[in-house]
Amino acid sequence: MIRSPWPETACVWIDEFLAQAGAGSKSATYRTELLEFTAFVSEHGGVAELGQRRLHQWLRSRHSSVCLSRVILAARISRRFLDWLIQKNAAAQNPLASLSSQYECRSMAAIVRAMLGSAPAKALESLRPLPRYGSHLGPVMQAHVQRMRSLGYRYKHESQFLQFDRFLQQRQGAADQPLNLLIREYAEEAPSAHAQLSRLSKGRILARALTRKGVPTVAVAADRMLMHEALRKRIRLFIYTTDQVELLLRTALEYQAPTTRSPLRPLTLYTMLTLAYCASLRLGEIVRLTPGDIDLEQNFIDVRDTKFFKSRRLPLSPTAMSALRGFLQERMKTDAPQTPLFVHGKGGYSYTAAGQLLRDVIRRAGLHQGRGRGGPRIHDLRHTFVVHRMTQWYREGINPQGKLVHLATYLGHRNIHSTLVYLTITQELLQQANLRFRTAEPGVLKVIKGEC
Repeated sequence: MIRSPWPETACVWIDEFLAQAGAGSKSATYRTELLEFTAFVSEHGGVAELGQRRLHQWLRSRHSSVCLSRVILAARISRRFLDWLIQKNAAAQNPLASLSSQYECRSMAAIVRAMLGSAPAKALESLRPLPRYGSHLGPVMQAHVQRMRSLGYRYKHESQFLQFDRFLQQRQGAADQPLNLLIREYAEEAPSAHAQLSRLSKGRILARALTRKGVPTVAVAADRMLMHEALRKRIRLFIYTTDQVELLLRTALEYQAPTTRSPLRPLTLYTMLTLAYCASLRLGEIVRLTPGDIDLEQNFIDVRDTKFFKSRRLPLSPTAMSALRGFLQERMKTDAPQTPLFVHGKGGYSYTAAGQLLRDVIRRAGLHQGRGRGGPRIHDLRHTFVVHRMTQWYREGINPQGKLVHLATYLGHRNIHSTLVYLTITQELLQQANLRFRTAEPGVLKVIKGEC
């Protein structure tokens, strides 16, 4: 027996739902939207009459008084509220969840936009995803991805082949056109020169896969002008100074007042930045760390199963280990789970969440003044580590050439050629190299002149 919560108990249900959901500072906004939603449902037959047609009426009614983003927010919170009511046996159906399941679309924003369009049925149907590898070249792409994975590669850019597969399924007469023509059409739709190069590269890979199957295929020729344009627009590396690194660390500690849901957030961001700079860890490596990866007695950390399926053990400096010890001591005072190392109120930090927070630290420190994805970036700390390490070797009179192999191993690179990409020549590094040359110059000249 379904108990109707509206209209008498609407406020009670809403307050209980928001308390369990942990809405925090957004509780007032969510409560307003849920009260509007329950009032509309109550005026139009109650929860028993809540279907897709009634949902469409509510979205249009709400959109007549508020902006689209507010309607999307209302739909998202209302969907969660209806799911909660179903668990409480207070509602029998959730039309928002039904639409998401029917059209295999997880984006509530896309569903709301489709419902508010001039042709909702057609717009909703367009949200339904196309079958994976459903084009005439789909089996070839799928076989290539499986082949690369069988050879031991992770091959995470399968999505790029799936995007081309969707393009082929939507392009009329694609099966009758040569591959090089289709690739060029697909590349021209890319938003940037870098994206165009990436699509052309995947086209050449596909051409080679077809040739292996016995279908001689003409690959798309390299476009040098496009390569130059991509290089010109590429994000430039940013090498932090030691003062800027210190500024980042101070900003992280002052990021915000600790909350009950994330009491360790300032210290977490501080420790993440410490590992990014002192251990040159990639962001993905940082968020995958566990407390068991840290050896406080031997002063090292284990970075497991990272890029190229490599694991490595990294000794850390006393200052970096001191920061880790301080973080672990504070972590033990909370009820945080055993893994991962960095956690918040709802679990571990994802790659995306950690990246957004650390980028916000950079902005708050005043180092990123512009908009968009330009530098400085978190990954630039990895480049900074290499430059600062090389500079320090020069200062200590150490020949860095003999240390490159060790540096490549520490960074988790396959060889020193990948490490050399990280070696950005700064003014200070160039000055230190010149000093070393001048010190060695008299002896070199004596050898050349045969004086010794």
